[in-house]
Amino acid sequence: MKRTLVTVALVTALVVGAPTSVVAAEESGQDVHPSVAFALDAEPGGVATGYGSAEWPELGMTLEVSLVRAVGTCATGSICAYSEGGMAGTKLTWTTCGSKSTSALSTVGSIANARSSGTLSAREGTTVRASAAANTYANVPLAYRTAITNVYC
Repeated sequence: MKRTLVTVALVTALVVGAPTSVVAAEESGQDVHPSVAFALDAEPGGVATGYGSAEWPELGMTLEVSLVRAVGTCATGSICAYSEGGMAGTKLTWTTCGSKSTSALSTVGSIANARSSGTLSAREGTTVRASAAANTYANVPLAYRTAITNVYC
């Protein structure tokens, strides 16, 4: 979608003779990871902060793409959702509890609860599909990974 808008803007600029200088990161040649592009399209209000990262200031949410396939980390006191099992892949992080939309991820493969107490749930609507106790993580069953809509603690 964004590339289409950039292309339309550049074609329009060429047709009407407007200058073709472009200011945004993507338009200046800095590209973003496909997971970042998906997230920015899926969740309004986000800003790319680098090739593999974005943030939504009003939601207190960040997204980080794991560029190396390794075990992910979830900072102490935070809750995280990952696109793959085993805390791998693209990661969303929140520092507050409540119902948090996971629409910025195309799938939710695992969740991590780095808080000292309480339970984190991966949910399809209000139906719990996976739970992680304090200081643990849980994989979401394969059958539900594309259905997860939010995490809740």
